[in-house]
Amino acid sequence: GRISQVELGAHTIKSHGAKIARNHMHDWLILLLLVVIEMYSVLLPIVVFLVFYLRRQDVYDLHHSILGLLYAVLITGVLTDAIKNAVGRPRPDFFWRCFPDGIAKYDQWNNVICHGKDSVIKEGHKSFPSGHASWSFAGLGFFSLYLSGKIKAFDRRGHVAKLCIVFLPLLVASLVAISRVDDYWHHWQDVFAGGLLGLGVATFCYLQFFPPPYDTDGWGPYAYFEALKEESQPNSQLGHPMYGSNLEAQVVNQQTGHYSVSVNDLELGRR
Repeated sequence: GRISQVELGAHTIKSHGAKIARNHMHDWLILLLLVVIEMYSVLLPIVVFLVFYLRRQDVYDLHHSILGLLYAVLITGVLTDAIKNAVGRPRPDFFWRCFPDGIAKYDQWNNVICHGKDSVIKEGHKSFPSGHASWSFAGLGFFSLYLSGKIKAFDRRGHVAKLCIVFLPLLVASLVAISRVDDYWHHWQDVFAGGLLGLGVATFCYLQFFPPPYDTDGWGPYAYFEALKEESQPNSQLGHPMYGSNLEAQVVNQQTGHYSVSVNDLELGRR
C-alpha cells in the first residue's frame, strides 16, 4: 500500500514537467531576458571584434579589445556589488517585499515587522547603484569607444554619421537603464550612478590598451605600434634616409587593409 502511494505521488519530468513549465512560462522568459541583458553587452562587442580581426588579421587588436572589455565588465561588477552591500538602499518596491499581502505590521514600539521572504527582503536592499545599468554601460561604453577609434569618428572631417554609429551602443545601454526604472526596481538616481560607474570604468580600461579615439593612432592598440617598432629596428640603419618611412608605410597598409609592399622595399629590391 505504501509503494502505491509513492507511485501515485511521484512527480517526474515526464508526468508533470510540461504542466509546471506552462505555469512558469513567464518566469522563465523573464529569467532568460535578464541573462540576455547581461550577456549582450559582452557577446555583441566580441562578435564585432572578431569581424575586425577577420578583416585586418590583427591579433593584437583582437586580444587587447577582448581583454579590455572583460576587465571593464568584471571590475564594474565587483564595484557595483560592493557599493550595493555597503549602501543598502531599499528598492522602490520594498513595501511589497516586506508586506507581500499589502498589510503593514508593527510591533508594540511601532517598529516595522517584515513578514516577507528573507531572500526577497535582502535583495530589496540592493537598489543603489543599478547593476544592469553599470554592466550595460561598461560593456557597451567600451564598445562605443572601440568603434569611435576604428571608424575615426573624431578625424576633424565633420562626418556626423560616424557619431550616430558611436552613440548607438550608448543608446541601447540607456534604454536598459530606463527599463529598470519603469519596472519599479530602481530609482532614477540608481541607474544614473550605475551608468556613470560603468562608463568611467570602461573608459579607464580602454585607455590602458588603446590610445584616445581622437588620437592619430586611435584606431589600433598600443601593442600593435610597439610591435611595428620592434620589427623595424633590425632593418633600420642609423642615419640612412631610405629606412625612415618603413614604419609609416606599414601603418598605412594596416589601416587600409591592404598588405602591399612599401616604396622603400621596392627601391631596396632594385639595388
